[in-house]
Amino acid sequence: MLKTKQNDEQTGNGGIFNVLAGGTVITGSIVTESDFRLDGRIEGDIHCKGKIVIGPKGCIQGNIISENAEVLGMVEGTIRIREKLILKSTARVKGDIFIQILEIEPGANFNGGCTMSGKNSAEITDKLPPKINPIGAKPIGQ
Repeated sequence: MLKTKQNDEQTGNGGIFNVLAGGTVITGSIVTESDFRLDGRIEGDIHCKGKIVIGPKGCIQGNIISENAEVLGMVEGTIRIREKLILKSTARVKGDIFIQILEIEPGANFNGGCTMSGKNSAEITDKLPPKINPIGAKPIGQ
């Protein structure tokens, strides 16, 4: 079940974040303004304006666009991060990444290409797809 939690720890979006629990499978894209933790499985894209954490049992077959990300589980697809991407020792990533800062722990598995930008993340944002309307399937403005 996808739910929003509020706790005492402050996140980048006023303490609100989304969690997709283990054992849950979603087919389709997710668009969120707040931080997101994935412990289940998504077959589709994730557009997150905060930080996304893919837990150790989390799995995504699709593309990720986010401000920051930490991967402990599996990702198969393109990852576009405006600031910092951390691949933990349990991470398994297959696909290209576009980032500003990359941190890889020993034991992480990454197969793909890597494009790093400087402090100006225009290289990354210029390549982003149009914004997705969370209600409809077509890009906003078309």
